[in-house]
Amino acid sequence: MTWSSMLLLAVTVERVGELWFARRNTKALLSKGGREIGKEHYSLIVALHTLWLSSLWVWAWNVRVHPIGLGVFVCLQALRFWTLATLGKRWTTRIIVVPGETLVAAGPYRFIRHPNYLVVIGEIAVLPLCLGQPLHALVFSIANALVLTVRIKTENAALSGSRHV
Repeated sequence: MTWSSMLLLAVTVERVGELWFARRNTKALLSKGGREIGKEHYSLIVALHTLWLSSLWVWAWNVRVHPIGLGVFVCLQALRFWTLATLGKRWTTRIIVVPGETLVAAGPYRFIRHPNYLVVIGEIAVLPLCLGQPLHALVFSIANALVLTVRIKTENAALSGSRHV
């Protein structure tokens, strides 16, 4: 197995684990009276991430891994895990608003409103660059910017009535 395929396997396993974690949390939040906002654009996010990762498997499974890019990617994963740990049972891949809940203002949320989106922006660009795929990084970064523009606007509107703690 090559270093690039091991890296892609690790990212794939991480994503599958996150989807399981998100699905579990989504069910729990909905059972507490939460409601999903922005359902109409969620399939675009799933399609973008699926195409991004699967196309890396096609074009970059057997290439040299650039160590500086890998270092940046590892740092992004540290921020991802910090974000997930901070939100805990409230983290999901969907926008779920639970009436009466307050916004989290701990962990990375003390410094930035959407740390997970910062990670996603970085990952979409850095992983392909780490694998010598600059065109892939550019195309998917542009597509991600378009999708995240809608996503963040929707999430900000949904959360605007929530209190900070």
